[in-house]
Amino acid sequence: MRLLSDAVEYGLRAIVWLAGQPRKPHKLQTIAQATGAASGYLIKVLQALAKAGIISAHRGTTGGYALARDPHSLTVLEVVSAIDPIERIRSCPLRLPAHAHGLCPLHRRIDDSLASIERDFARTTIAELALNQSASDQACTGLSQSASCDPPPDRGRSPPRE
Repeated sequence: MRLLSDAVEYGLRAIVWLAGQPRKPHKLQTIAQATGAASGYLIKVLQALAKAGIISAHRGTTGGYALARDPHSLTVLEVVSAIDPIERIRSCPLRLPAHAHGLCPLHRRIDDSLASIERDFARTTIAELALNQSASDQACTGLSQSASCDPPPDRGRSPPRE
């Protein structure tokens, strides 16, 4: 199960990238190349973000997309909600008669987790992501000179017996 759709991932990449750029319009191809997003898919994501007022779209030869909101007040939840909102569980998907008036214990826990994720997304600003990006890139670059930035292998497991 994936928490974030490809569209949300593309949108977050684009917004974080735009937050680190001068407040001028940037071409779709420039954003797509900088974020590693497919431009044909990214355009739909940018249109949703423009409709929500998160970015502005400018036509013409000097046009493109620019961040319309202050990254210090723009939250991850606002970006996610503009593209592909988190679906909370309102009724038990098992459809058992015993669960007709509330969620079963499993789906209650899942919905509680979704609520926690929403709270964390609402507390995280785009500025935090944009500002912390360079620090994490530097740490990763420093590590990559002696080791990989990939997570270490699971050393807690014993090799399978033959």
